[in-house]
Amino acid sequence: MKIDQQTPIAFLGMGLMGTRMTSRLLKAGYTVAVWNRSQHACDPLIQEGALALELDEIAKYPVILTCLADDKAVQSVFAQIESYLQPNQIIVDFSSLSVAATLELAQASQEQEVTWIDSPVSGGTLGAEQGTLVIFAGGNAEAIQRLNPIYDVLSQRVTRMGESGTGQATKICNQLIVAANSTLIAEAVALADQAGVDTTLLAPALAGGFADSKPFQILAPRMATHIFEPVQWKVQTLSKDLNNAVQLAEGFNLNIPVAQKALQQLQAHQENGFAENDLATIIQYIEQ
Repeated sequence: MKIDQQTPIAFLGMGLMGTRMTSRLLKAGYTVAVWNRSQHACDPLIQEGALALELDEIAKYPVILTCLADDKAVQSVFAQIESYLQPNQIIVDFSSLSVAATLELAQASQEQEVTWIDSPVSGGTLGAEQGTLVIFAGGNAEAIQRLNPIYDVLSQRVTRMGESGTGQATKICNQLIVAANSTLIAEAVALADQAGVDTTLLAPALAGGFADSKPFQILAPRMATHIFEPVQWKVQTLSKDLNNAVQLAEGFNLNIPVAQKALQQLQAHQENGFAENDLATIIQYIEQ
C-alpha cells in the first residue's frame, strides 16, 4: 500500500499534541477524520476541514494515528476498534506508553493482520505546531519507510530504533532526562533566587554553555517569572513518563536513584493539585 496525500487518515486523540498534528496534516492536503473521547475537542479541527469520525467507521482508513494519554487510554480505544480493523491497516501510535503495553498492542494488532508502529514524539506543542518533532519509531522497517510522507509533515527527523517497543523505550529515556532535569532546573532557579541572582537572566546567561538545553531555555524563564501559561508539558504527563522509566529499569534490576527522586517530587506536586498544570510549576514545590 502506497501512502500519499490521497490516503485517508483517522486520527484518534485531540489533546495538546493531536490537535496540532492534525492541523498540519490538514494544511498539507490530507483527508483526516478525527475522534476524541470528549467530542467537543474535535470541533476546531472540523472547522479546519477535518471529518468527524465514529469508531465503527475505522475500517475505511488505511492509516490510523493515535495520540492518547497513557496505557489505559490506548488500550481502551484499541478494544473499541479491534473488531472493526481490517488486514493491512497500519496503526501509528504517537502516545507515550510503557514498553509492556506497546508489545501487547503490537501482538494483538498482528493477530488482526494489522501493523502496529510505536512512534512517540519529542518536541512539545511548539514542535507539533511547526512540524519539527523528532520521532522514535519501533516496528516493521518497511512500514516505517512507507509512512515517510506523513512523518515528513509532522517531524524533522524519524529514527527507527528497532523492533516493536524500542520507540517507546527511547521515548522513556528521553522523558527520563527531561522530567528529572526539570526538577534540577527548579532547584537551580530557587537557589539562584535565594542567592540574590536576577533569575530572569539565567536562561540567556547560561545559553550555549554546558548547562544549556531546550528544557532549560523553556522552563527557567517560566520558573523565574512564575508565568505558567500556556501549558506546554503537563505535570501528570511527565510524572507518568518518568514512572514508566522507573518501572522499565526495575524490570532489568537497574537502579536509577536520580529518576526515582525526581518521580517522588513530581508525584507529590501532582497530588497537591497540579496534575494539569505546566511542568514549570514544579518550582513552586521546590520553593515550598
